[in-house]
Amino acid sequence: MSSRPALLALLLPVTAAAALALSTATGLSGAQPLQPRVAETCARPGHWLAAMGGHGGGRDAALQLRPAPELIAEAARRQVVLLGEQHDNADHHRWQLQVLAALHARRPDMAIGFEMFPRRVQPVLDRWVAGDLSEAEFLRLSDWNRVWGFDPQLYLPLFQFARLNRIPMIALNVERALVRQVGTGGWDSVPEAQREGVTRAAPAPEAYVALLRETFELHLPPRAPGAARPPEGDTRFTRFLEAQITWDRAMAEALAHRARTSPMPLVVGVMGSGHLQFGHGVPHQLRALGIADAYTMLPFDRSQGTDCAKPPPALADAVFVVPAGAAPAASPRLGIALAGGEGSPRIEKVAPDSLAARSGLRTGDRIQRVAGVAIHGADDIAAAVREQPPGTILPIVVQRDAREIEVLVRFPPRAP
Repeated sequence: MSSRPALLALLLPVTAAAALALSTATGLSGAQPLQPRVAETCARPGHWLAAMGGHGGGRDAALQLRPAPELIAEAARRQVVLLGEQHDNADHHRWQLQVLAALHARRPDMAIGFEMFPRRVQPVLDRWVAGDLSEAEFLRLSDWNRVWGFDPQLYLPLFQFARLNRIPMIALNVERALVRQVGTGGWDSVPEAQREGVTRAAPAPEAYVALLRETFELHLPPRAPGAARPPEGDTRFTRFLEAQITWDRAMAEALAHRARTSPMPLVVGVMGSGHLQFGHGVPHQLRALGIADAYTMLPFDRSQGTDCAKPPPALADAVFVVPAGAAPAASPRLGIALAGGEGSPRIEKVAPDSLAARSGLRTGDRIQRVAGVAIHGADDIAAAVREQPPGTILPIVVQRDAREIEVLVRFPPRAP
């Protein structure tokens, strides 16, 4: 049986210092899938489970096998449906697309909210859905590489589905600076003009606080033998908690606002599962905002080497079992930090023993071209690195000491 922190493994895979900063780009993302715990029903991939008796079965409600059409019909009757994910799990995104299509068949008047976008890029989402932007323009104008950074190919089928069917897309997130400020100074330290319209979050349920505390403590430096755990009133954890529930609140408010427009659409939220598990996070903030019937649907990975899956009781309103897959391959990284400013991006730091260091890139180099294409910013570099096939060479032209030098970066072959 796994520990309670393991059940919240989708929460904040960060160090204690980073936890206090709490960046939206690395937060409730999904470093590891949930592990199985005691449940009464064994389910195999391709099956749905849900508590008998519908929504709000309670913390200990057992999950039972249910027919897919029955659960889709139940979800389609709600104001808000919440779809979770582990951000780098391709099967989770395939499942989301399947559910979106099924819900859209029942409720064509739909809007889809995405954690992946801050509110400031809402006009870009509107232009994409209207068909005014290419994929490349959409990703660049939405600041994808800087704000989110996961492989866009995982998400583009969802975005294309929305564009194809002219389904409005909603930017649910806020600037990471807002959450970071709450994480360092608390909610009251943020001037009202900088809160992006977000209101104070409803207090977190005790069970959520307990789970977040255990997760937070996992990332603290190891305690000396016999040393006491941080006190309940530890300011670091208090700020961490405030940042978390502020993030939940921001997304809940964006969903609730759209759900109340007339005529009322079916509003679907797509976000990391850690924001949704056990009715905490966003579902709790939605209830505080008067949306009492949000329906949470989560993918659940069958563990490697097992015949079936047994999700924890009350994990969600409905759970879909996906096959156990291989661990996602780590995205290639050059290992450089870039300085801000105008002109060609300048390398501010080269990580030791990184691809950049082994290839001969140096601090102070200005990157001019990558694979023959002119570079105008960090996004261009990130896209080129992400798209580089394993086992190939990426030529990078840099300006160094008033000379142009070509550096060949050799990407390692894919692991067998």
